[in-house]
Amino acid sequence: MTPEAAYWYAIDVIKGRWPEGEVIIMTSPYWASWYACDVIKARWPEAEATIMTSPYWSYRYARDVIKARWPEAEAIIKTNPECTYWYVIDVVKGRWPEAETIIMTNSYLAYWYARDVIKGHWPEAEEIIMTSPEWAFWYARDVIKGHWPEAEEIIMTSPEWASRYARDVIKGRWPEAEVIIKTNPGSAFEYAHYVIKGRWLEAEEIIKTDSIFFNEYCKNVLKT
Repeated sequence: MTPEAAYWYAIDVIKGRWPEGEVIIMTSPYWASWYACDVIKARWPEAEATIMTSPYWSYRYARDVIKARWPEAEAIIKTNPECTYWYVIDVVKGRWPEAETIIMTNSYLAYWYARDVIKGHWPEAEEIIMTSPEWAFWYARDVIKGHWPEAEEIIMTSPEWASRYARDVIKGRWPEAEVIIKTNPGSAFEYAHYVIKGRWLEAEEIIKTDSIFFNEYCKNVLKT
């Protein structure tokens, strides 16, 4: 019998603990965690060594079963940046300094950690965040709440995020980025519509290459 079959037999047939099947269930971190959560509804010490072989299921077990930090499993959880971040959000519920070097290896996790956990600038992670035009934009908009000159060279490598940065951060034209923005019909249309708020003659030939965006340009910018 597989761990999955044993779990469902306990749930659907026995409708409670099934000691004879537990030796099978506890061979799988996945099914052991679910069994503890749904059947035992409490910690299952005999299965914890198996559960903590998986960063994800260690995090889930801490969140759903222990409902508190699980120090013995934290070294395993920290081997996975995403599990580390969610463990912070759902279990630690505050800064976890020992894990921050793991979280800051990923630009989007570093942004979310700065915004939702630190709730402010995270200088140690900014070098990583600014490697991504997308997450550099979000960090400038939501954390710095203004210009982020050190990241602008990276942001302007992306037509989409350069246009968004001009619209939401600079709140006006960004001449240095326009040569990049106008290489993309959608970004060029959005820049004309939301930033210039009028015709952008230099970009019209590019916008015309996409019938959908050119139609939007005609309707919203040219008013034809």
